[in-house]
Amino acid sequence: MVKFKVAGLAFSLFLLVEAQAQTQYDNIAQALQSSSSLRGKSGPGSVNWINGGEQYSFISGNEIHTLDVKTLTEKTVFSNQGMKIPGTDKAFDYLSFQWSQDSKHLVFRNNFRHIFRRSGISDYYIYDVDSRQLRQAAKDARSAELSPDGQKVGIERNGNLFVYDFASGQERQLTSDSTSETGIFNGHYDWVYEEEFGQGQAWSWSKDSRYIAFWQFDDRPVPVFQMTNYEGFHPEQVNISIPQPGDANPLVKIGVLDIASGKKVWLAPDETGDYYIPRIYWTSNPDELAVMTLNRSQNHMRLYIFNVKTGEHRVVLEEQNSTWVAIFNFYTNVNDMVYFPEKTKEFFWVSDRSGYYHIYRYGYDGKLINQVTKGNWDLIKVTGINPDTKSIFYLSAEASPLEQQFYSIKFDGGAKKKLSEVPGFHDIDMSTNAAYYIDEYSNTTTPTQVGIYNSQGKLLKQLEDNHGVKDFVKTHAYSPVQLFHFKTTDGVELDGSMIKPFNFDSTKKYPVVMAVYGGPESHGVFNRWESNGFHQWLAQNGYIVVDVNNRGIANYGSAFMKIVYKQLGKWESHDFVETAHYLASLSFVDGNNMAIMGGSYGGYSTTYTLLTHPGVFKVGIANSPVTDWRLYDDVYTERYMGTLADNAEGYKNSSDMTHAANLKDHLFLIHSMSDDNVHPAQTMQLLTALTNAGKDADLRIYPLGAHGAAYNWQSYLLINTVSFDYLQKYLKK
Repeated sequence: MVKFKVAGLAFSLFLLVEAQAQTQYDNIAQALQSSSSLRGKSGPGSVNWINGGEQYSFISGNEIHTLDVKTLTEKTVFSNQGMKIPGTDKAFDYLSFQWSQDSKHLVFRNNFRHIFRRSGISDYYIYDVDSRQLRQAAKDARSAELSPDGQKVGIERNGNLFVYDFASGQERQLTSDSTSETGIFNGHYDWVYEEEFGQGQAWSWSKDSRYIAFWQFDDRPVPVFQMTNYEGFHPEQVNISIPQPGDANPLVKIGVLDIASGKKVWLAPDETGDYYIPRIYWTSNPDELAVMTLNRSQNHMRLYIFNVKTGEHRVVLEEQNSTWVAIFNFYTNVNDMVYFPEKTKEFFWVSDRSGYYHIYRYGYDGKLINQVTKGNWDLIKVTGINPDTKSIFYLSAEASPLEQQFYSIKFDGGAKKKLSEVPGFHDIDMSTNAAYYIDEYSNTTTPTQVGIYNSQGKLLKQLEDNHGVKDFVKTHAYSPVQLFHFKTTDGVELDGSMIKPFNFDSTKKYPVVMAVYGGPESHGVFNRWESNGFHQWLAQNGYIVVDVNNRGIANYGSAFMKIVYKQLGKWESHDFVETAHYLASLSFVDGNNMAIMGGSYGGYSTTYTLLTHPGVFKVGIANSPVTDWRLYDDVYTERYMGTLADNAEGYKNSSDMTHAANLKDHLFLIHSMSDDNVHPAQTMQLLTALTNAGKDADLRIYPLGAHGAAYNWQSYLLINTVSFDYLQKYLKK
């Protein structure tokens, strides 16, 4: 650790020595464009582990390459140069692809038309790697996937499921009860499930290719949200069924289709009232499917195992919490917190029942075998499981909440080994057989490094060292991020990051911009490389840029994270203000000229802090802010706020509108009229509340943008430009 600190000091001194020779940005556009140069090269693009985990494929330009990990040899398996869409003269291109289980075929997604965050309509094509033949598998489908045996393609189109059989060359319809009139659809999620449970495809092949399990939705009870971008002479209204707190949810059930017979079996869990079915998993038993349920408050989870032939079932896991039960994490790209490895009748569940997230091992009979990981630290992500060696690989915050470090451990909790050696933020892409992994890491003094390793932590090949980034910061204005921590007045240690102005002079006082997010289960500050071009522009123009890991953030244990339950805004704003007070105590900080800014939840953090702690921040800039949780979707909101019926006062206190009369600082609001996530009503109703209180705010509307408002380079540049100008106007008078 001492060595790391010395290296950081040497790097900072080097920057100071070289500062005068470094080129500064002429304008904000140059600074924004520098982000790519500061990030440098990441790991291989679109990695897919194939051939049992012994190889991986990646994209290079318009080509798909494979690398054999044992021999480190690379070859090209696909190029679209000169390739045409079958039966046409149109050049073939693709948005994404997937591999067949036998690694002999590619399934390409072409002609994509966006619907929600993770879904859209596409055409699908199958490519035979050996024969180099391309053929269409599905047209105008929301999703399509090869069966594990490679003999069929499952398809979801217009809310019904189909299967295309290669042997017969025929497509067969498996469901027929979805029409635009019924409001019932199979195999794709509605808006709120897709957005807040984090998945795009609502059906799954069984491992032996005999079944397809799927969600069926009935959206008729759900209220409709309308929006328009005001384009054209008769602007089109877009209608989306989205429930808000207290609204009716979609009716959901799980069906299983026997592909050979066409028989359909409905799986009915023993649940009553309003509940969710957020996940299903095929177990290692051929005819058994695990189905997860959550009550509406999302603090009571059950995991069932169903016999898909008979519908018989048993509960194998039940988890209750006084706040919420997490079943995935959007911010760390954790899709699942329960794992059913092959070749074993055991499964693993990641729970915070001890006060920290850890792995628990269960048998299919529902009995706890043992707790795998232990300690006063949070597990972040399970990256691989090897049933042959009875090993689990995972990332955790054991070394520090500011780091992701990589470990292995045996099923029984023994033989724990730390595999990552360099301090910082490690992200792991592990092979399907858990024999190899790609480690992409950085820290505050080291730009992204990428290497491929074996499961013992031995480096097999350095894939990227980003010397180009090091050269760039030698010749361009660059202010590194520095980590700090302090204790709040109520005795809690908080970690923060600070980017000081370029050519920093400790005898001067500088204004501060706190760029925050702050939402529950997220994370803001890590020991990793700084590459944000807008932040570098602020630093070049004499601002200190700060972020903080406020209460509600992950990796500090459940007590720290879940204190925000049923009172969103309270502790986040408290910690932002505590950070401001701490900064104001520093000799080089101008405590009278501070700003807070952020987007989405960061927009809420901004508005709520200004309204409940007036006079601390002179300026607030809020992009796409939530302003009242009663206007947001129910799945996200009720997870952290409880139901409206149980927490009416909490909802009222967390609303900006309740505190609108307190505004005394400069507030700049940015929103899009086409935001289907944080609806424009959030900003509009805040404006009404402010107006009724005799308060004013500045506003920019970008009709075409979605969540975040920017919809092209020009709009992105303009949003950043007007935000910077707003800071200049009020913090540098």
